[in-house]
Amino acid sequence: MPKRFRLTRRFPVAMTEDSYRKLRGFAREAGLDEGEALSFLFENFNSVINEDKLTRKLREFNTELEARKR
Repeated sequence: MPKRFRLTRRFPVAMTEDSYRKLRGFAREAGLDEGEALSFLFENFNSVINEDKLTRKLREFNTELEARKR
């Protein structure tokens, strides 16, 4: 029997325009709303990422973060 899908947590999220645009596009292609799409991505995180690329991209993001905040 499938697990019931309930959205039990709501939290304010600050996103860049680029990231929100990509989230909306992914959700639309998958037939989900944004909350469902985020739930899917994080519930299946280890299956949908490339760990080597994630580490590299996260390092790049952190390096640029202070400049992007200004």
